[in-house]
Amino acid sequence: MSYNEQQYLDLLEYVLQHGTRKDDRTGTGTLSVFGYQMRFNLSEGFPLLTTKRLSLKLIVSELLWFIQGQTNIRYLLEHNNNIWNEWAFKRWVESSDYTGPDMTDFGLRAQSDATFAPLYEQQMKLFTTKVLTDDAFAAQYGELGNVYGKQWRAWKTSQGETLDQLQQVITQIKENPDSRRHIVTAWNPEDVPSNMALPPCHTMFQFYVADNKLSCQLYQRSGDIFLGIPFNIASYALLTELVAKECGLQVGEFIHTIGDAHIYNNHVDQIKLQLSREVRELPQLILHDDHTSIFDYTVADIKVDNYHPHPSIKAPIAV
Repeated sequence: MSYNEQQYLDLLEYVLQHGTRKDDRTGTGTLSVFGYQMRFNLSEGFPLLTTKRLSLKLIVSELLWFIQGQTNIRYLLEHNNNIWNEWAFKRWVESSDYTGPDMTDFGLRAQSDATFAPLYEQQMKLFTTKVLTDDAFAAQYGELGNVYGKQWRAWKTSQGETLDQLQQVITQIKENPDSRRHIVTAWNPEDVPSNMALPPCHTMFQFYVADNKLSCQLYQRSGDIFLGIPFNIASYALLTELVAKECGLQVGEFIHTIGDAHIYNNHVDQIKLQLSREVRELPQLILHDDHTSIFDYTVADIKVDNYHPHPSIKAPIAV
């Protein structure tokens, strides 16, 4: 059994047993706990869940999107990654430019109304096609605002300059590995109210070097345990691996600290199915050997070996 994966399964069990019932922004309702931490030893294998299949390509393309400082979903759509579509789509259907059928509360309606679901899929297909083919439309409605990539790579200072937090931290790790300031933050209070399609859930991460190993701790203010957290675990483990490789270090731990850790009410049955499955051996991460900078990687440069998970489990996303 993988101790790393068991950390995540224990979180599922804990919230099912001890979570407080809460309302939420999406109207779906949750079971929630506040303050939970998991530790993953990255030398034991890459923490890509085996109790349900996860798409490495989705994880990689999203992380590279952040690393490259991008904030428009066109890059993601070009890599068949649709995980940010709903938030961009919401901006379009709520705008004065949208003239199609009513899409109010489209997330919940698509899940519960069989007659509405095809209409929603039709409008979403129209939207993503326009983002991919129409530059002006993509610039206006494919843009998510000052989300992760913007904050990581081009934080706007009070003097009107930009700060590349990620590059600065990598340089600091190389030049002063014992510093306690290897921090990147995505939470910009000025941008949260109006300049982001979705305020950052994974808000801050910090690197730590000891015994020639690089560890990373993430603070996540809010986490959808079934759909989002597995992606976050793999994404930040991958980020740690990429930075460690550039800095000539081995990998240590990924520590995941979550504020509001929640299970949506419409994910409970899926979680019970996942918990009934046997944990399998974790895969091994394979990185392109020739790259010396994390900014050089493409999706094709990052793979895993020996990944034999149980089948995927579908669940609705709350928008």
